[in-house]
Amino acid sequence: MPKLRSVSLPVILLSALTLGAGCSTGDGAGAEAATGDIQEALKKAPTKHVLLLSIDGFHQFDLAKYVAAHPASALAGLVARGTQYTETTSSRPSDSFPGTLAMTTGGSPATTGIFYDVAWDDNLSPAGDTTCSTRGAVAAYDGQANVDDTLVTTSINPDLLPRDPAHGCAPVYPHSFLKVNTIFEVIKAAGLRTAVTDKHPTYELLNGPSGTGVDDLFTPENDANGAKKNIAKMEAYDETKVQAVLNQLGGYDHTGTTHYGVPGIMMMNFQSANIGEKVGGYADAAGNPTPDLAGAFDYVDGAIQRMLAKVDAEGLRDSTLVIVTAKHGDSPVDLASRRAIDPALVDAVVNSVQPGLLALNTPDTIELLWLKDHSRAADVANALRAHTADLGIETIYTGSEIETAFDHQLDASRNRRPDIIIQPVPGVIYTTSGVSAKKVEHGGFSAENTHVPLILAGPRVGAGTVTRPVDLRQVAPTILTALGLKPKDLQAVRAEKVKNLPKADDDGEDEDNDD
Repeated sequence: MPKLRSVSLPVILLSALTLGAGCSTGDGAGAEAATGDIQEALKKAPTKHVLLLSIDGFHQFDLAKYVAAHPASALAGLVARGTQYTETTSSRPSDSFPGTLAMTTGGSPATTGIFYDVAWDDNLSPAGDTTCSTRGAVAAYDGQANVDDTLVTTSINPDLLPRDPAHGCAPVYPHSFLKVNTIFEVIKAAGLRTAVTDKHPTYELLNGPSGTGVDDLFTPENDANGAKKNIAKMEAYDETKVQAVLNQLGGYDHTGTTHYGVPGIMMMNFQSANIGEKVGGYADAAGNPTPDLAGAFDYVDGAIQRMLAKVDAEGLRDSTLVIVTAKHGDSPVDLASRRAIDPALVDAVVNSVQPGLLALNTPDTIELLWLKDHSRAADVANALRAHTADLGIETIYTGSEIETAFDHQLDASRNRRPDIIIQPVPGVIYTTSGVSAKKVEHGGFSAENTHVPLILAGPRVGAGTVTRPVDLRQVAPTILTALGLKPKDLQAVRAEKVKNLPKADDDGEDEDNDD
């Protein structure tokens, strides 16, 4: 097996959830002074632009192997001139939504309120219930929310969104589902332009609760055209996003038609490596890629090389912080251990406790279970324990175990927290898909799902390696600090006391970004 550190469900240290606005001055003169202070800080900061890239599915061991085999690659160049964090944990659950939000809010699901891209909310009403006569609803913010997920260019269908009884039974868009602000809102408020390129229209989530945090949002649908089952098609899909970023690095909007200047932050994700792992997979338990997967890695590296060349051509190297990481890794690496289990088998056990008890099962390399009657969680957990072997269960979290995992600070998200979390034994995927279409998946708490790469290269970033454990939440305050802005303006950073990433030459404790 490739080298992976062991991980356990994290204890997330939270302060009281005082998630108010960041820094209000309260009067006109004070606001003017604050604005002046911000502009002065922006001028002094050597970083003027941030390029934040996620290679979805990429593991730390993938990076190490790729750099060793390709010393002239773009990734090797970034590692050589920047800081590499070799013990980085993504989010738990290791889904794209919480992974994205970790690095863009500084928060975990305990404060963001988002446990997965398909989740449950006790207080909302189901899509289509225009009178909000029912309480309790699925909040599906993946391709299911689209007008047509067979089209690359599509949009969110409001009729498919849950509804909010507390706000006129209005559809709840993803940005309104998020409980805390984002780096894009803070950066835009400082007068800088913001840009996001990601895989579903529902990534308008990153606008944040204001709904206006992202100036240039480009979200072609990655479910379209069969790209999720074809590496070449996914590379072509990713290429449209790469071109968008190249346009933005040139000072244009993502279409390349209107000139605005280079954004203060540009964020993009790659899907090619993720699909390369799902379709091509690994050749052996040591994590050596098959030719198909190796080709996907090469495509991503080449695309990053073109972005870096554009940064240099535009004279931006000395003012641009480049961050490369991954929202999640995929498992299993050892395909001999792969075992597909139909989620319907779990559903049946839950409903055997009480007919119709299951509200929602969100399965991947994890099972998140929400119940219509939360008081039956312990009974369901006991029923599941009686089926540990046939359901591939390693650990069941419920009740106090979930509370402990989030340091008993789930009050802000109590209407959304799962009743039960199942972590399966290594190799298990809860799916009905065959191995040809889905060799691997993500979502779980295992090292293969959460041990991701992290590289920073840019102004005042020294060359070196940090082996201290860090996690993706620390990316958010680090970005704001680099731009000369205040990490404490992020609500989740204050609530969870999230620290900036340590520098390569740091050996002491970092200052908390709490109140």
